[in-house]
This record gives sequence, C-alpha cells and structure tokens, in this order.
Amino acid sequence: MAAMTVKAAMTVPLLDLKAQYADIKTEMDAAVHRVLDSARFIGGPEVSGLEEEVARYSQCAHAIGCASGTDALLLALRALDVGPGDEVVTGAYSFFASAGAVVNAGATPVFVDIDPASYNMDAHRLEAAITPRTKAVIAVHLYGQCSDLTAISAVCEKRNVWLIEDAAQAIGSEWEGRRAGSVGDLGCFSFFPSKNLGAAGDGGMVTAQDAALADRVRLLREHGARPKYYHALVGTNSRLDAVQAAILRVKLKHLDRWSEARARNAALYDQLFEGARVGRPYRDPRGRHIYNQYVIRVAGRDALRQHLGERGIGTEVYYPVPLHRQQCFATLGYGEGDMPQAEAAARETLALPIYPELTEEQIRYVAATVREFTDSH
Repeated sequence: MAAMTVKAAMTVPLLDLKAQYADIKTEMDAAVHRVLDSARFIGGPEVSGLEEEVARYSQCAHAIGCASGTDALLLALRALDVGPGDEVVTGAYSFFASAGAVVNAGATPVFVDIDPASYNMDAHRLEAAITPRTKAVIAVHLYGQCSDLTAISAVCEKRNVWLIEDAAQAIGSEWEGRRAGSVGDLGCFSFFPSKNLGAAGDGGMVTAQDAALADRVRLLREHGARPKYYHALVGTNSRLDAVQAAILRVKLKHLDRWSEARARNAALYDQLFEGARVGRPYRDPRGRHIYNQYVIRVAGRDALRQHLGERGIGTEVYYPVPLHRQQCFATLGYGEGDMPQAEAAARETLALPIYPELTEEQIRYVAATVREFTDSH
C-alpha cells in the first residue's frame, strides 16, 4: 500500500471528557444535585446502589466501594492477610499501583515477564515464580483485556495461593464468558476519570464472591469498626464519596454503549493499519476486549510520538519503565534483560486516542498521520 499523505491538520486529544459530559450533562447534573439536596455525602443510598449495580454488572455477589483503585488493591491484600514475610507475584509491566500496593501491605513483589501479544502476565511463567513465601498473585488486565484467567487460576489453585484480579482498566471485559473481577478471590477496580467508567475524581471498588472476604473489606475501609467506635480490626479510611457514586451510577448505564464504540473505533484503526509497519493490538478470541487503551507497537516510538504531537494528536506511553526497573525496587535485585518482553514493550508501545466520541474523520486523520511516519521510516 502506498504511503498515506496527511492532507489536513486537526486536534485530536488522547481523551475528551468534555465530549462525554456534553452527551449526558442533564443526567449528570441531576445526579449531583440529588446528592447535594440529600446532604448524604458519605455512604448512603447512592453508594450502596452503585455497589449493587457494579456487583450485578460484574457477575459478582458483592462489591465494596472505596477511595481509589490503589486502595482497592491495598484493601484486597490486607483482607487476605498479606503482610511482612509474604511474596505477591504480578506482571512486570503495569501501572505502579499493582506493585506499590504490595509493598505498602508490607510484602515483597515478585515480577513475571509478560506475553508480548497481550502485554498481560505470561501465564506459562507464573508457576516458576511461586515460592513457599508466595501468598497471592495479582493478575493485571492491561488496556481492557483479561489475562489468561484459565491458566492463572489453575496455578493458584494448585499452589494454594490467593488470586486478585487488578481490573482497574477492564470493567466489563470478559474471559470465556466471565466478567473481569468475578473469577479471582477478589477483584479491584479504578474509577479514575480516564477509565471506561470514570468518576469526577478518584474512586475504586473491590468485588468478591465470598461473603466473609467481602465483609472483611467493608470493615477495613472504615477503620475496622462495627459498630461505630468499636474496632475489630485496624483498618483505614477509604470510602467512596456519594457524589462520585451518583455520577458513576449515571455512567454505568452508558458503559456498554461506550465500550462498544471503543471496539468499533479499534476495528477501524485495525483496518486502516492493514499492511503498515505498525503492531496492532491483539484481541484474544476467548475474551471481550473493552479497549481502555488502543496501544500500537512501532520501532522509533519516541520519534513517532513527537511527529503526532506536532500534528495535534495526543498520545501516551503506558508505561516507559517496567516495574522491575523502577528505582524504588532496585533492592529487589532485578537487572536489565531480566524481563525482555516487558522491557521491549516499554520501548515500543504507544497509546492512540480511542475514546467513544471520536469521529471517523479523527480516526482516519490519526491513522494517516501514523502511517505518514511509519511508511517513510
């Protein structure tokens, strides 16, 4: 295919939350005013309502709102009694919270290299990383696609370790018909504004099938107190605000529509990159990909990013430094070359705009601008 020439410049941000808000402004404003009129700002029917709706949506028996996705991970680890002396195995390529929460729980992260197609943990390398000190595995569902939960669950069951799903980027994604957050012992979600289901600030959720585990998370998020001022556990303050819950309840009704729009946008990108020197996102046929990000893979990634930025196109690198190479984890003893697939992904991947409100014209402009660079380099 001949090189595509960009004919007209336009601005395409990485994410446009103003466009999303404009689409649901009346519903959003009414939800916020409903909370203001009620003066129920902590807990109450908005939070419990969202918990019930997210549990149902995610095919889980229980859902517990909390202050952020990071707190969801930390609460899950603490609910499973993960602490000093324990190890937690996770992928080497993810947002920092996946490993940071392990350290903040007092445990030690152990990293496993990723599958180069999905960027999720290479399930075939998991069992070799488990030791007698391993207490849990955190399977991160990166970019909106589930890890190989069949293989990972089998290893966790065989080795008698807990499984936590880090589904921060993956609400509504599926693995063999089961929703993210419903397979592991606990599931952790983020409602950071850039997520498919994003709040107007921070927010998170923990899901569970087991009632006792869910109850322990509920206790931990409110200083371990039940009733008030009587503390069975030493917990923390990690509650989801009622205003955020009300906003999320509005957005949850639109979530599948938005995720389907992201999938259509991804399909158009895939078509436009046919035959190009661009690595397109892999979609595992066993699951549902919700495309929290559309991540391409190219040689000369940084030069391409500069090229796109100069032409008004927003991009992001998720993530420029794999977890095992972060300075704060230097004492763990990992070196360059220990996780070659994670290291290569950190050098070569680039996220393009994928949000639901993108127009076909914008997508074609982005793809043409990418190809203008890759076809000539």
